[in-house]
Amino acid sequence: MLLLAADENFNNDIVRGLLRQKPSLDIVRIQDVGFSGADDPTILEWAAQEGRALLTHDVSTITHYAYERVRAGKLMAGIFEVSRDVPIGVAIEDILLLPECSLDEEWKNQILYLPLL
Repeated sequence: MLLLAADENFNNDIVRGLLRQKPSLDIVRIQDVGFSGADDPTILEWAAQEGRALLTHDVSTITHYAYERVRAGKLMAGIFEVSRDVPIGVAIEDILLLPECSLDEEWKNQILYLPLL
């Protein structure tokens, strides 16, 4: 199953909606695992070690550090960048499709932008 982590500034309404619709979803919030205020490279390293794909709204810096990791030959479980403009319900639906319709390591070293079109 696809393991997820929500970046510190990720919309908590989306996280709550995900868990309301699928209580068995394996998702943690960065701030709940002791990384509140951590820099992006640290969060990406933790997520890679835990095998968790990262949900984020941060298209300005996370992408840069994610591509740096890949170029350096470091693993990354995947990044899902969710536009802040997407309605919460659409974000929830798209994110819930990911673990249902993909293989465990399909998103390794990948960055996907949501909403899906």
